[in-house]
Amino acid sequence: MEKVVLSGVILLVVLFTTELRVASAGWLKAHATFYGGSDASGTMGGACGYGNLNTDGYGIKTAALSTALFNDGKSCGGCYQIVCDASQVPQWCLRGTSITITATNFCPPNYALPSDNGGWCNPPRPHFDMSQPAFEMIAKYKAGIVPILYRKVGCKRSGGIRFTINGKDYFELVLISNVGGAGDISLVWIKGSKMSNWESMSRNWGANWQSLSYLNGQSLSFRIQLSNGKLLTAFNVAPSNWRFGQSFISKVQS
Repeated sequence: MEKVVLSGVILLVVLFTTELRVASAGWLKAHATFYGGSDASGTMGGACGYGNLNTDGYGIKTAALSTALFNDGKSCGGCYQIVCDASQVPQWCLRGTSITITATNFCPPNYALPSDNGGWCNPPRPHFDMSQPAFEMIAKYKAGIVPILYRKVGCKRSGGIRFTINGKDYFELVLISNVGGAGDISLVWIKGSKMSNWESMSRNWGANWQSLSYLNGQSLSFRIQLSNGKLLTAFNVAPSNWRFGQSFISKVQS
């Protein structure tokens, strides 16, 4: 009996120490819900412009961010570590668990409902609408919504940064995905093999960046600046015979 009691005390101390460490590590408060079904098939695509989240390097550990966090698409590709706040809802949290998700979608506000009763993504609330499998890694399904603690963290990716070129002549719309490190991108430049200077691209929507130059018949290089200021350059990613609709994986990663 003494051994059982002692084990229980040790377990409580470990849990308390873990939660105290989390609370004091600069974490921020928010709430989380889930969407997309048990297989996360309903999370594919989304406001960041990623297509198949598996081929684009993100899998099922993703979330749609509220207006306060989405930042007009500037947060696309960024990573956040999330833990369920067991100090508030111990009955719903899976203690000792955490998950790192990637921002791949936007959770729109619902002004027809109050912010604390259905309008979870209404400004100025920070909110994560997670894929169902991701949510169930930190909380019980029946909870529906839980308070969480979150913080921005670096992204770990396998393989190189991916560039998908859509559009038409004089309009290159480039989706940039599978970006490690900071994950989210602040600036992009493009350079054709017949150009002497780098040309700035502008964000069209989400993780899609555009150029209005005629770049057909040129091999293409890209330079990106992450939100933490780090510069990455991928030379001659697309060969001169590239075509719209093709994707190219670089040898560059953060």
